[in-house]
Amino acid sequence: MEDERALVLDDGTLVRGRAFGAAGSVFGELVFNTGMTGYQEALTDPSYNGQLLMMTYPLIGNYGISEAAFESSKIQAEALVVREHCPRPSHRESRKTVSDFLMDFGIAGIWGVDTRGLTMKTRERGTMRAAIVPPDEVEEALAKVQSMDYPDRQNLVGEVSVPEKRVHPFAGPRNADMLRVAVIDCGVKGSILRNLKTFSEVVQMPFSSSADEILAERPDGVLISNGPGDPAHPDIERTVVKAVLGLAGRVPIMGICLGHQILALAFGGKTFKLKFGHRGANQPVRQVGTHKAVITSQNHGFAVHPDMPSELELLETNVNDGTVEALRHRHLPIFSVQYHPEASPGPRDARGMFDRFERMIRDNRRAG
Repeated sequence: MEDERALVLDDGTLVRGRAFGAAGSVFGELVFNTGMTGYQEALTDPSYNGQLLMMTYPLIGNYGISEAAFESSKIQAEALVVREHCPRPSHRESRKTVSDFLMDFGIAGIWGVDTRGLTMKTRERGTMRAAIVPPDEVEEALAKVQSMDYPDRQNLVGEVSVPEKRVHPFAGPRNADMLRVAVIDCGVKGSILRNLKTFSEVVQMPFSSSADEILAERPDGVLISNGPGDPAHPDIERTVVKAVLGLAGRVPIMGICLGHQILALAFGGKTFKLKFGHRGANQPVRQVGTHKAVITSQNHGFAVHPDMPSELELLETNVNDGTVEALRHRHLPIFSVQYHPEASPGPRDARGMFDRFERMIRDNRRAG
């Protein structure tokens, strides 16, 4: 029988459950994901750095863990919270259980808790600091979660970005007109790199790279990736935001998720923290001035303030809460999306954004 484990929230809530995965105590920010599938992709998404990931779907692990579903080389979430985990998965590509997967990377999990009830509490109170600990450490854990900073006070991007340049070879058709794209790695997902490799060689650059260092790679375009934490963190403003200003007008730029927020900041916009964020595969996004909508996969806790500088044009908004979902520069080849067009896990409605980025780069190259 599994050992008991306790989930402690900063409002004093105590939820008892069962342990799976690795042993030990873990602290972070409790967030929920509404996806019915994609738990492996979510666990390995660097955007979850600093967070305890709670899945609202009641059964997790039924199709196991696959070698093909990684978004990075390891689990990035601090812990996993589920209603029920499946000890006997069934899928032809499954190589292990979720519990074994957590164990491999030293990540703790708790199951047997009311994740729907916890999600409702989070929606009412907002994202909370939390801990998963053995039952005899509850009092100490409560004192710590009530006094500790939220993880986004740290430079979480610096913890997940590559330490040095990496080059990923072009994977498109032989004899194709290959491009070269530089990715400012703020916590890039593997599926973003795979999409870019269909039309370009990809140079993955550390988040702290300067505009001159990026331009020295002679890229045809630059993508600012997704990632964890606050886009207005001082370390991000003095590195990535500064680099974007140095790149603007010299090379086409696309931003995804955190990259979208960073682009807005670079041109004088502002960002703010959402009450509980958007994390799931069913977020409806509508084009401004039309009734055309797409269903998107999202994972973010911050958003761009709707009062944007005149240089930027609002393109899309979230149907549920009206938040900014896409924007572009009125004069330069620059655009960004808050959602994830690579959509893994999630729907594929927005994957054409990579085609748009490729066309923008090629048009810019032809224009000289």
